[in-house]
Amino acid sequence: MRWILATLLLSTFMISPLSAQELTGTLQQIQKSGKVKIGYRQDLPPMSFLSKDGIPAGYSIEICEQIATEINNTIGSKVEVEYVPVTSANRFDALSDNKIDILCGATTKTLSRGEKVDFTQLTFVTGATFMSLRGTKIRNNFAGKKIGVAKGTTTAVTLKKLLQETDAGAEIVLLNSSTEALAALEKGKIDAYAADQIVLIGLAIKSGKPSSFSVLPDLFSYEPFALSVRRNDADFRLIADRVISDLYRSRQILKIYDKWVGKFTNKRTSAFEALITLGAIPE
Repeated sequence: MRWILATLLLSTFMISPLSAQELTGTLQQIQKSGKVKIGYRQDLPPMSFLSKDGIPAGYSIEICEQIATEINNTIGSKVEVEYVPVTSANRFDALSDNKIDILCGATTKTLSRGEKVDFTQLTFVTGATFMSLRGTKIRNNFAGKKIGVAKGTTTAVTLKKLLQETDAGAEIVLLNSSTEALAALEKGKIDAYAADQIVLIGLAIKSGKPSSFSVLPDLFSYEPFALSVRRNDADFRLIADRVISDLYRSRQILKIYDKWVGKFTNKRTSAFEALITLGAIPE
């Protein structure tokens, strides 16, 4: 009887959540503080933005909320979710300075950025293009035009290279945010705004007057999105990767896609379908 009881107690111990002593890095910080800090940009619909009620929402936000639930399960106690606004310029410093625990938005995974942060599995795939006021002739006609782009983004780097290679004769205007870009576009301070296509579509819809804008179908870059975490924190990154892989394997990611992206575009791209297949890593 004692042997059976000992076996049951051992089994219970084996499957219990990690103890505080076993937790490391970000997980240990979250356990001690009782909160997980989600960094997000407020003006990148449908990936991350503030809803009409002033609540963080979007495709990436919902994925991060599921990651927060898995953190609860791992730690064995409920943690509070704190949303921390970041910008394109300070988002990676916010991670290294422990101001946020995970960056949820529309961040392109690159090798150079991997020197500062680690990335989870890919969460979305899109590409950069241009948005202008309807009626503005921008397609294949950049001469003398002012093209806005957000500072500190991969789009800014790619756009500069594109305009140099094509000798387009356009001027690049660096902006702090998509909100600033939209205002500059409406006031005629820029002729077009370059950003990820899905973000441009989301901005047009969120403006309340989508028919006033035109988003070009042609892409001039490939943008693989991922969530960002602190470097060399394998335990925390594994939790995020497990959640993302499970969303792909179960196809639950399609519900999130249709909820946040489907309202902007009626058809899922072949690249996104391939992403689901490749990202469905077995447990």
